[in-house]
Amino acid sequence: MGARWFESVAEAERRARRRLPPDVYRALVAGSQRGLTLADNRRAFDEIGLVPRILDVPSTQDLERAVLGTPSALPVVLSPVGVQAVHPEGEVAVARAAAARGLVVGLSSFASRPVEEVTAAGAPVWFQVYWSGSRADLAARIDRARRAGVAGLVLTLDWSFDVGRDWGSPFIPERLDARALVRLAPGVLARPRWAWSFARAGGPPNLRVPNMARPGEAAPTFFAAYREWQETPPPTRDDLVWLRAAYPGPLLVKGVYRASDARVLADLGVNAVSVSNHGGNNLDGTPSPLRVLGEVVAAVGERVEVYLDGGVRRGSDVAKALALGAHGVLVGRAYLYGLAAAGTPGVTNVIDLLASGLRATLRGLGHASIDQLGPSDLRVPPGFSGAAQP
Repeated sequence: MGARWFESVAEAERRARRRLPPDVYRALVAGSQRGLTLADNRRAFDEIGLVPRILDVPSTQDLERAVLGTPSALPVVLSPVGVQAVHPEGEVAVARAAAARGLVVGLSSFASRPVEEVTAAGAPVWFQVYWSGSRADLAARIDRARRAGVAGLVLTLDWSFDVGRDWGSPFIPERLDARALVRLAPGVLARPRWAWSFARAGGPPNLRVPNMARPGEAAPTFFAAYREWQETPPPTRDDLVWLRAAYPGPLLVKGVYRASDARVLADLGVNAVSVSNHGGNNLDGTPSPLRVLGEVVAAVGERVEVYLDGGVRRGSDVAKALALGAHGVLVGRAYLYGLAAAGTPGVTNVIDLLASGLRATLRGLGHASIDQLGPSDLRVPPGFSGAAQP
């Protein structure tokens, strides 16, 4: 193994923390309010046990599964995350790792790199949109993504714009002007390797979001785009019907928690839903997606693909989600820690850890394929699930 190799996502996070300026690291960890949901996203996985099998154990394990019709080496999608300023190459570096390992990568509307650059890296891309601006604005973004060759669309609906943190929020400027640079200087100077990596790449992070640019206009800043999103009324069911007609390709809706919402979305013709609480960054007090996954699977799992997004750090976490009925998982912070630690090789390292951990878990459970995973492989404690939702 090379000197930059790490043996767990936890070690990737430690290296990210040592490498990043404090405010950049705190923005990556994030969380909201008291951090209850952020903590429960991980705690839920720890509460579930595995039941090994030692007889007639197969010697090989099949980890492949198509996601929204796209072949994938793992039932894992790299989740869309905005402005990846932890590394100069940002989303392009992530897409290169996904291409190298045969995975799908999500790209946020709030990404720091244009969709055309990310699709050019060779990985299948799911383009993520928020309901922001007018229908014409949304149609223009979707059309641009389609022309860039994306493999699917992700509509994120789980956001309430109330993210005050009891431990304080990081300083994230709208623009890196002189005043912002002075305020950031102590933390940046304390992390010279990170600063030097951006200096070699041409300068400090660009806090604009090119995929939110209107035709013929300059890309807005992250916060300008965020304000537009905040001021846009949430979509109605008629809006979602319009979106389904405007984009007939593979469509996943992210942020589902209630079985009733999942049924409506299935009736509207979406292809997949993701049980997600935005990584613990949204409505604090929401239980881990793992706790409500079974309810959503029971409601619509025969009609649409159901994904879990939140708290995945190990291959055994992937196995637990699949055993509870998930078609696949989305991972966010895990690969961002790898990106911060070592760029594309760091993201590749994280993917390899998930793959090796999933393979080892399958072997320990006595399975030849992820298709064989089921509830009998788990020990789920009484009261584990969140409150049942109609």
